[in-house]
Amino acid sequence: MIEVGTTHTSAFDAGEVQAIRQLLDDAFVDFDDDAWEHCLGGIHATIWEAAEVVAHASVVQRRLLHAGRALRTGYVEAVAVRADRRRRGYGRAVMERIGDVIRGAYELGGLAAGEPAATLYRSLGWRAWEGETWALGPDGLTRTPEDDGGIYVLPVSATLDLAGDIACDWRAGEVW
Repeated sequence: MIEVGTTHTSAFDAGEVQAIRQLLDDAFVDFDDDAWEHCLGGIHATIWEAAEVVAHASVVQRRLLHAGRALRTGYVEAVAVRADRRRRGYGRAVMERIGDVIRGAYELGGLAAGEPAATLYRSLGWRAWEGETWALGPDGLTRTPEDDGGIYVLPVSATLDLAGDIACDWRAGEVW
């Protein structure tokens, strides 16, 4: 049985924060300080073996704009499994726990993903956004066509038209 813990960012000690950052740096070729910042300030689902983190996902609050509404969204960031622990169900386990957090606190879940990760998300009930993607930034709405087809939502209580437009709030680095 895989044991998944959930912890708010503020409850980690410095060593745990450093271990999570190292896992993410190792897992992603382009994981930078902006990506790190995106995964902080929310709830982290982690799997630890002894003092080593082997799987991680976090959910932070964002606002997604759709159909004239600003939706309270649990946005998933930094899903990673250590290379020598992949294909053992760890990614599914942390995402199931994150899904529980989203269903308990948000109108919907959101995330950006490409294949093969999107296969896992779809198997957990996440749905591909079919409409156009946008970001609400300092200069107003900006189209983000490079993100079309790569945004997924987990419907909770929000009424969604998956073929409609959706916009995220602005942030440094990758907006989605």
